[in-house]
This record gives sequence, structure tokens and C-alpha cells, in this order.
Amino acid sequence: MGSSSAVRELQRELETKADDLNKIQKDISKNHQVRKKYTIQLGENELVLKELDLLNEDANVYKLIGPVLVKQDLAEANANVRKRIDYISAELKRTDGTLQDLEEKQNSKKDAILKLQQRIQSLQAGKSKA
Repeated sequence: MGSSSAVRELQRELETKADDLNKIQKDISKNHQVRKKYTIQLGENELVLKELDLLNEDANVYKLIGPVLVKQDLAEANANVRKRIDYISAELKRTDGTLQDLEEKQNSKKDAILKLQQRIQSLQAGKSKA
């Protein structure tokens, strides 16, 4: 009788850990989507920077603000794009760190779940032999 209640308790613990694992996997998925968005933005901004570098110093540069194109100084546009690239790069690093932490948590949860499953199986095997 004691082993069946122990098995039930372990199964409840297993369900809790499985729920936690699902939450972590959803977080990982969200972070991958955010990382993908930042990677795309970084590529676009690097392309803009290359285009700005090709321009003459007296070239007209316009910035889209809402529905209006506003004239902007080339040096200012260059500085803004560089700041954006720095910001996006920093966000990518932060996201990579978060992803690494989440993946480590995911691996430890998987290990804990595997150990619980093995304990349940050994308890059930011992009960069936009795």
C-alpha cells in the first residue's frame, strides 16, 4: 500500500516538473523569435550604414517620420544608425545569455524528469514482483 501512494506522489511531482519544462520550452521559443527579429533588424541597419557610407558628404538624406520625409544631416543619420546597431547588438547578446540560461534550465529539468521516471519504474517493478 505504501509503494502505490509513493508512486502517486512521484507521478504528481513528475507532472509538476513536466509543466515547468513546458513553460521553459515556451520561453525558449519566444526568445528565439525575439532573437530572429533582432538579427533581421541588425542586417537591415548594417545595410543602411553601408548605403550611407557610399554617399557624398553633400548628399541629401531623408528620414521617414510618420507619413512625412524629413531632411536629415548625413553625419546625424550615420550616428543614429550606428547607435541603433550598437543597441541591437547589445540586445542580441542579452537574448543569447537568456537563451543559454533557459537551455541549461531545460536540460536540468529533463534530467530531473528522467530520474523521476526511473524511480517510478523501479517502484512499479518492485511492486509487480511482490
